[in-house]
Amino acid sequence: MEEITSYQNQKIKRLVLLGSRAKERRKAQSFVIEGIRLFLDTPDAYLDEVYVMVSLYDELTRAVRGRNCGDQNGQNGRTLQETAGILDRLARHETYLVRDDVFKKAADTSTPQGIMALVREPSWTFADVLGKTTGVPPLILITEDVQDPGNLGTMFRTAEAAGATGIIMTRGTVDLFHPKTVRATMSAIFRVPFCVTDNLPQTLEELQAEGVRVFAAYLGGVHDYDACDYRNGTAFLIGNEGNGLRSETAAAADEKILIPMEGEIESLNAAMSAGILMYEAHRQRMRRG
Repeated sequence: MEEITSYQNQKIKRLVLLGSRAKERRKAQSFVIEGIRLFLDTPDAYLDEVYVMVSLYDELTRAVRGRNCGDQNGQNGRTLQETAGILDRLARHETYLVRDDVFKKAADTSTPQGIMALVREPSWTFADVLGKTTGVPPLILITEDVQDPGNLGTMFRTAEAAGATGIIMTRGTVDLFHPKTVRATMSAIFRVPFCVTDNLPQTLEELQAEGVRVFAAYLGGVHDYDACDYRNGTAFLIGNEGNGLRSETAAAADEKILIPMEGEIESLNAAMSAGILMYEAHRQRMRRG
């Protein structure tokens, strides 16, 4: 296993570049993941290169050699089986040992867990987003120019939990492969089908042609969100955090819906709004039949 001891190493430079620049990620069609859980959750087919901090690798190998993980709960909460699983996965991929100080300087987080990897972008089709192979009615989240990485990542995580078939993002939406977005998805980025649209009005027409009703979360909404039926093909439109949906986008929806608010609050967080809507659809569908 090759060891990297300098921040000037070309592989480290490339890793940092891909982690910090969306343009480079788009060009390479690759992005950087960081953390043990993301590493374990990434499908083998997507993993290109893995970088592990020397101290973590030493800790893992000592634990396996000693047939224990340091205490009754395992080293850092890991069981022997989990520890062996990490080492096995490292052995199956192109892995580089990175000196601790170099790794910490290259990492995006302030307290890195000790594993980063270069990963290929997942690829999905419009049919995947519609859930054509799932046998369930489409449940789709559409984001128009959402800008906060944490919001978009949370939407992916919530979409998976609520049983959404996919997510559609406008080109103006924050880069899905931004390190903060990737972490916020909690690995849902590898499981929730998604696509990016350059022509949202056309995409809405295509969804409607597939029998999907489009609901716009809009402050000028006509109906309360829980007064509508989401048991059949459904798509929810969520707008930019500061400006909401464009009026022409809201006008293209089949229904404009409103989430009632008490007090003096003028709007809800975009990810929170998306979660409320998707879980209302989930609630209704769970009661079907």
